[in-house]
Amino acid sequence: MTTTQLRKDAARNWDRIVAIARALVDQGVTLQLNDVARRAGLGVGTVYRHFATPEALLETVATPCLEALAAHGEQALADADPWRALEGFLTRTLDAQITDASLALVTAAPTDALPRTTELRQSLTTTGTELLKRAREAAVVRPDLSAADLVPLMCGIAHAVTVHGGTPADRIETAHRYLAALLGGLRAAPSST
Repeated sequence: MTTTQLRKDAARNWDRIVAIARALVDQGVTLQLNDVARRAGLGVGTVYRHFATPEALLETVATPCLEALAAHGEQALADADPWRALEGFLTRTLDAQITDASLALVTAAPTDALPRTTELRQSLTTTGTELLKRAREAAVVRPDLSAADLVPLMCGIAHAVTVHGGTPADRIETAHRYLAALLGGLRAAPSST
């Protein structure tokens, strides 16, 4: 929501627009502001006053998920066990990728429409990099694993799970199984000394 206080009717309109957009994203429908306005029973100008672009609306839909991931990242950074912290952060991130259709769309975009999105994406990148660094320093992950490797690996799991299909519970179970296999491959080999 915007930082200024909206009138009650404007706030209701904002909430209605975001709810319609959320439903469309969950259905796999590409957001178009004219379509959102029609479905919300609002004038197109009302939608454009709140959201200048479909990307801004999509990022607004994704913001609660990004904020929850950033908060979880902060908790993970406070965990003294580097492996558990990394594993928990990756698990939570994968769960979000599987359950929130807006997340993949926003994180795959080459640019951000909203400064808050940029801030949250940077926070997540910094957190993932730091968690991996800590795990590498503790010698619990392969030394050749880089932070740049994590994003495509996680996206690969999310894509594989999407292709696999099934109920939401089935997709989460499959994602956790695939992540466990990935994490097994990321673990540093025990030293033979």
